[in-house]
Amino acid sequence: MRKLLSVISLLFFAQSFYGQVLDFRLGDELKNLTKSTSLNPTSNSIIDIITIGDTIWLGTSRGVSVSFDKGETWTNFYGRSDFGTDNVSAIGYYNGTFWCATAKSVEVPGGQRLPSGTGLKYTTNNGITWVTIPQPVDDPNDDIVQYGINQIRALPVTVTIQNLTYDIAFTPGTIWIASFAGGLRKSTNNGQTWQRVVLPSDRLNSIKPTDTLNFCLSPVAGSFCSEGNLNHRVFSITTVNNSTIYVGTANGINKSTDGGISWVKFNHQNQSNPISGNFITALRFNSQNNSIWASTWKAEDQNEFYGVSFSLDGGNNWSTTLSEERPHNFAFKFDQTIVLTGNGAFRTTDLGRSWILPNSIFDKNTGASLNTKSFYSAGVTGEYIFLGSDDGLARLKENFGTIWEGEWKVYFASQPLASSDEVYCYPNPFSPRQELLKFRYSTKGKQSNVTIRIYDFSFNYVATVIQNAKRLTDLEGTPDFWNGRDDNGNYVPNGVYFYRIEIGDDSPLFGKILVLQ
Repeated sequence: MRKLLSVISLLFFAQSFYGQVLDFRLGDELKNLTKSTSLNPTSNSIIDIITIGDTIWLGTSRGVSVSFDKGETWTNFYGRSDFGTDNVSAIGYYNGTFWCATAKSVEVPGGQRLPSGTGLKYTTNNGITWVTIPQPVDDPNDDIVQYGINQIRALPVTVTIQNLTYDIAFTPGTIWIASFAGGLRKSTNNGQTWQRVVLPSDRLNSIKPTDTLNFCLSPVAGSFCSEGNLNHRVFSITTVNNSTIYVGTANGINKSTDGGISWVKFNHQNQSNPISGNFITALRFNSQNNSIWASTWKAEDQNEFYGVSFSLDGGNNWSTTLSEERPHNFAFKFDQTIVLTGNGAFRTTDLGRSWILPNSIFDKNTGASLNTKSFYSAGVTGEYIFLGSDDGLARLKENFGTIWEGEWKVYFASQPLASSDEVYCYPNPFSPRQELLKFRYSTKGKQSNVTIRIYDFSFNYVATVIQNAKRLTDLEGTPDFWNGRDDNGNYVPNGVYFYRIEIGDDSPLFGKILVLQ
């Protein structure tokens, strides 16, 4: 049996690029969040962004957020009775309807926690009302799919564990979803019923309805099918026009030009100018230059490699760039491509021959910086570029004719203070090598000198975060940050620490930090 990864380990591999974004843990700082409108989104983990004029939709680890004024204010749906508290794993938009797929973490026998799809939701009125659809599953007897002259044996997917939607796309009258366990599915009645879509097996490079076929539609081998197919493990999908569809799997890129009936597969092994790797974690089409862009991760062949692959001729030939980077997603500003990776937001103006990273993401109005290098999403509307990371959202109002130059706005999600005398920090526990600790406090609406100092468990001095810094904050003010280092620049050891916040002439405020590397 061919093995890219076992069923469970493949999901965790998939979660290594999506799971960090999904963040199935419910952070303490947001457990009780119920407010629906804010100056910020409800989450700092932004998995995907869709822009339509002034409207910005975010899929996050805390549900969906939307802005109708290019990010000045946000409406958040997390925690509402009609939306719930699940994570968002995919979003999509088509002809005035916004869709999202949701998921949560569940404990299985043995104490292990695995992701589970909790269904899809859509709204036709910008979130005023939502329609909820259960995660697609099969009846145990649904073990045959008719494909042309063939009756294909198909593994019934009867549970939602490991069956979550990673991507959503549309053609007229049809919604398409991609999932690991559930494979590629489509619905022509807004999700009331779903059909499984047959893709080539690993041993075939193409299929059409008149072919005589002998394989099982199954992502894994087992008692039902002796051979599993990596090409039936689906992670990404994009549509080009009414009939052209690209689907990314763990065995390559599948293309249909007849609305998902016939398919041809492109992978590292079957082309002269191939993609870099067969594990396709993201696909996007740029209509400006008719290019298809793919996040092509290394799968099971040692000759494969991580990188970005793109084609200008519909997939017949591929160019590769950003070798050994592990892309998460793509966005476009005209014919320029933005690639979101764990090492930054790369941007090219010359089809991947050279790449430009932002020098810094600094909000001059608030003093906030986005210091993470892990970016997962981007969206472009006019002169605005939105970047979604694992630790906040950034908006750039870009100067005309420049690259990454202009006015930045940084958004950090946090629970509003209950009163002007409250302070807290998050995330807590805090891992200095992965994130920044954020302090929330209020200067009670007046400008004050603020000092924040860190002490160890014995109350020995460790570091000064800010000293006599002028601040003007309210209950939703911008936080200050600590990088987890002492005054000598060294990361502090694991343990319990205390912080002291002095605001003007008021009595000092104290709090506790748990550092876990």
